[in-house]
Amino acid sequence: MISLFVPGTSLLHRAPAWSKLLGLMLATLVLSVWGGDWKVLTSAALVTITAFLLSVGPVALRRQLWGLRWLLVIMLVPQFIFLPWQLAITNTARVVIVVSLAGLVTSTTRMTELLDALETGLRPLRPLGVRPDRIALLLSLTISTVPLIATLAAQLREALIARGRRGTSPRILFPLLVLTLQHADELTDALRARGLD
Repeated sequence: MISLFVPGTSLLHRAPAWSKLLGLMLATLVLSVWGGDWKVLTSAALVTITAFLLSVGPVALRRQLWGLRWLLVIMLVPQFIFLPWQLAITNTARVVIVVSLAGLVTSTTRMTELLDALETGLRPLRPLGVRPDRIALLLSLTISTVPLIATLAAQLREALIARGRRGTSPRILFPLLVLTLQHADELTDALRARGLD
């Protein structure tokens, strides 16, 4: 659901990473407090769509929206069962807008810049025992692991197809879990070998 960096020269591309992260936090706060108002939701959706079109183009916007399709299903179906339909749509719209804004930030900012801004922002918390460098390392490892797991899943699907099975099968879940845990063990050993606890 979260986009990858798209090179460009737009105003958002040139803005510093800290300002985009701060803007994302403020937008999330506004949508959390006033997101039940349709005017606020409509304005936020229009701003998000316009910013996507002006900074990364319609192809990136289409890819972002397509990536949200399962989130829509997972959020809407249970809420339609237990809540009034207006509230279900409002709640889902808030989450979709925030995720889209996060996608816009990652589309217009290199991951190294985001992690540097996050580490800098966490430095004032050092007296409380927070280790900004460790948090940045953890996030970078997490982000780099997501495409690896996607690659492992694709390889397992290809192996199933080679054995004559079509489509996605739940049979890949257990081998995927085993391969993911094996990668985690190898990563832990590599970090320990470099002196990281």
